[in-house]
Amino acid sequence: MPLSTLSRHLRPGPRQLHAAVRFLQQRVGGAPQLAFVLGSGFGSVANLVRSSRIIPWARLPGFPQPTVPGHCAELEVGTRHNVAIVILRGRTHYYEGYSLHELTFPIRVLAAWGVRDLILTNAAGGIDPAYRPGDFMLIQDHINGLGDNPLRGPEWPGQMRFVDLTHAYDATLSRGLVHAARLCGIRLHRGVYLAVSGPSYETPAEIRAFARLGAHAVGMSTVPEVIVARQCGLRVAAVSCITNLAAGRSRRPLSHEEVLANGAQVAKQVEQWFDAFLHWYAHHA
Repeated sequence: MPLSTLSRHLRPGPRQLHAAVRFLQQRVGGAPQLAFVLGSGFGSVANLVRSSRIIPWARLPGFPQPTVPGHCAELEVGTRHNVAIVILRGRTHYYEGYSLHELTFPIRVLAAWGVRDLILTNAAGGIDPAYRPGDFMLIQDHINGLGDNPLRGPEWPGQMRFVDLTHAYDATLSRGLVHAARLCGIRLHRGVYLAVSGPSYETPAEIRAFARLGAHAVGMSTVPEVIVARQCGLRVAAVSCITNLAAGRSRRPLSHEEVLANGAQVAKQVEQWFDAFLHWYAHHA
């Protein structure tokens, strides 16, 4: 069945949620406290996991299947520094044809399973003139430029529709990421992430407008996951890898290949950074 047709007919609800949680409880047991979603540039974090178990998304009821190069579709559970963690390797995006309801369903499953803390990662284009490819940005706030919201539609049982996002990004988790970045010599900015639908890259005029709105980096993910995570009561922190300069900031044409190539170059840094974060988390979370 074509993805566009599938997306119109599949809207996972409470039944699929309970089935996915039951599957994880039977195959894995209790939920880890901490979860990661690994976007482009952050795949090497999975190398840190010990005694891991890997479950393909295809086996999990209601989970969408990524179609973008660089995004696998696996859930991995293991430990590091005596911290039990679950990793979503890859993600789906709005531009692939999925609804925001569908692409955020894995976050609902993690929360219902018992996960408490969530670290989101992504690749982004640098809007701020101070940003360079290979830098990182701690997301302190966001602008939803997708033109849609994952909470639109029927209410989820037991959850409020009108979610307060004043403090969407948790100060304690963010402080741990900053501390770990400092230990590893990571160039970490703090800024506002703006999410657009894609898949085309932005025009220079749009980037100038986004800069006036207060955005420091732009990408095509993360914001819907943050909204749903906060509705589910998870603590959230998020970081971007600046894999390219936004349109009009560079003479080079933008390409997904550049995003993947620059993400691969920082893989070792990312691995060291998140290892240091997990060591911090083991003692402070």
